[in-house]
Amino acid sequence: MKKIFLFCEAGMSTSLMVSKMRKVAEEKQVPVTIDAYPMVKAHGLITDEKPDCILLGPQVRHFYEDMKERYASTNIPIALLDTQDYALMDGSKVLKQAIKMIKENDQK
Repeated sequence: MKKIFLFCEAGMSTSLMVSKMRKVAEEKQVPVTIDAYPMVKAHGLITDEKPDCILLGPQVRHFYEDMKERYASTNIPIALLDTQDYALMDGSKVLKQAIKMIKENDQK
C-alpha cells in the first residue's frame, strides 16, 4: 500500500481533495492511502511515516524548494499540486499525478 501525503496551510482545504482522490482510488481499486496535513506537521510525519509521494497545496508552494532540498536524501518525490486541478478539486487528475510520481520513483 502506497502512501500519499498532501500538505497545505491548515490541512483543511486539502481534505476535500483527499476525499475526491480516495473516491477515485476506491473506484479504480488503487491500493493507496491518502491523507492531508497542515504544513507545520510535515517534518515529523515525513520522517516517521515515510510517504511514497508528497504534494503541496497552492497555499504552501513557497515551501517547495526547501522541502525538495530538506528531503532530497529520502528520495521521496515532492511536487506542487496543479493550481487548476486544485481549484476544480479534480481528484482523478491529482491521483494520476501522484501515481505517476510514485511509479517513476520506483523505477530509479
